Amino acid sequence: MMVVEPATNRIIRVNAAAAALFGTDCATLKQTKVTRLYQRSLAALHVMTEEALERGHAFSRDIALEGEANGKSDVEHSALSVRRGSRAYLLLRICDLKARRRRTIDEEANNYHRQGLEEWRRAERFFREIERENQLILAAAGEGIYGVNADGVTTFANPAAEAMLGYGAEEMVGQDMHRMVHYKHPDGSHYHSADCPIYKAFREGTVNTVDDEVFWHKDGRPVRVEYTSTPISDNGAHIGAVIVFRDISERKRNEEKLRATLEENARLRERLEMENAYLQEEILTQANHYDIIGNTQPIHKILQQIDLVAPTDANVLITGESGTGKELVARAIHQASQRRDRPLIRVNCAAIPRDLFESEFFGHVKGAFTGAVRDRIGRFELADGGTIFLDEVGEIPLDLQSKLLRVLQDRRFERIGEERTREVDIRLIAATNRDLKTAAAEGRFREDLYFRLNVFPIDCQPLRARRDDIPLLAQHFLKIACARLNIREPLLTRANIEELKAYSWPGNARELQNVIERAAILARNDRMEFHLKSQVETPGKTVGDKQRDAPVDGPGDILTAAEMRQAEAANIKRALQSANGRVSGLGGAAALLAMKPTTLYSKIKALGLDQAGF
Repeated sequence: MMVVEPATNRIIRVNAAAAALFGTDCATLKQTKVTRLYQRSLAALHVMTEEALERGHAFSRDIALEGEANGKSDVEHSALSVRRGSRAYLLLRICDLKARRRRTIDEEANNYHRQGLEEWRRAERFFREIERENQLILAAAGEGIYGVNADGVTTFANPAAEAMLGYGAEEMVGQDMHRMVHYKHPDGSHYHSADCPIYKAFREGTVNTVDDEVFWHKDGRPVRVEYTSTPISDNGAHIGAVIVFRDISERKRNEEKLRATLEENARLRERLEMENAYLQEEILTQANHYDIIGNTQPIHKILQQIDLVAPTDANVLITGESGTGKELVARAIHQASQRRDRPLIRVNCAAIPRDLFESEFFGHVKGAFTGAVRDRIGRFELADGGTIFLDEVGEIPLDLQSKLLRVLQDRRFERIGEERTREVDIRLIAATNRDLKTAAAEGRFREDLYFRLNVFPIDCQPLRARRDDIPLLAQHFLKIACARLNIREPLLTRANIEELKAYSWPGNARELQNVIERAAILARNDRMEFHLKSQVETPGKTVGDKQRDAPVDGPGDILTAAEMRQAEAANIKRALQSANGRVSGLGGAAALLAMKPTTLYSKIKALGLDQAGF
């Protein structure tokens, strides 16, 4: 034992046993620094000291005494913290574990000697009971177990082995096991004992496992088995082997049935995949309206942007008025990306009720809220591995935008009512006809979400800004409409083209498609009429007239952004006045403008118009 002061690294008190342990006398030991005694175990000594000062006590067997050859000492150190005023001491107790073990062994030996013959008799009864229990275990085992000696002669067999092979134990014991149950291959050819893995166990001292082989039943039928042959050794000599086996006939039959079923499923799956690929090709062939048609500079710019961003996973924000083909651009990006084989999931944010946004995006579990009668997969989970297209993204409620931002950052989300976090791999494309930058500045849209969405912006120009594309689009829409309606394709004259190019097209390509389809139905003698004169601009108009109508081509007809906004507001006002303030439904302002009611509601809100005033 020693009393040491950690702060000064001094030994205060020491007894003779400690001095003997360190091979010196008490006076010399007291003059020695503590750390000098434990130069190779300073880290362990430091840890034990800190623990003892903190908790009041500690012990360690990792501290080596100086002078140990291997750096380890078979001793145990225990430390007790003692304080006297402001000074802290440790009472170290060093125990020689070797001496302790010797004393324990001596004490046990003395106990055996004292117990004498009775103890030996008790041990004998104990071993007899172990042998009996081993026999019971062998009898209860479901696997077949038998043993052979070094000559391959059976020494024992359990009941399971008897049941599987048809022989009784008295028939097998004393017989050559290979000649009895293992003498030929499944095809009937001779199985020489020199090749037998069971015999190799005691001949070569190896454990041999066979997954599928045949033992022969007493009645001559084969039994498919898997087995393990383990050598039995005595003083280094292999005196036999124990074989554990099980009947796998039923399992093999089930595996063959399963293999046949899987092969059939593979054939069906391949067929379905081929049919699906064919249908996808048909859809892409027939759905020509997904193509981006045009030959003007704005269209060329969009195509270049698609080629640049499609191979990446960057977020894309597509802006533009309603009907300018934002969804077509999103589909083109998806089809040109590496995610083309996975789905493109479209979400119309303007059509989702406010209370159902989170469920629509992330899904819910049964019972999460009133009406949740079953689990529902959200659109983000549905788009895993593919692309999600958020149309009218500006309509997402402000309180849900933070959750959307977290999913975009972490690619993780939870269904409503579920604690499990799910991971998702998606590429985001968003579209809006609103000015999100202004909305973010005014606090109506999260600025950090806007920056997350606006990684790669693409602006879809309105149809009035690319009038040279109108002939191509008109001919394209005419062909599709006539094919769908099964009517004869009328002639699109030069006068028709000039009339179409002079119109302002507030509803853009969607309005053009509707006008073409209606004119094709009403065509007489292969001639179409559009009746767009009321909105055609004529020479001599004032700036106020330009604000009410769309401009025609020409260097003197360019409007500023403010004038375009005023013109759009005036056009919507006229439509609301004509519809008596009604937006949706037959004869509503949205129908007059050839745009979706949700889009018109957004424009009314963005332009600050009072719908009730009409």
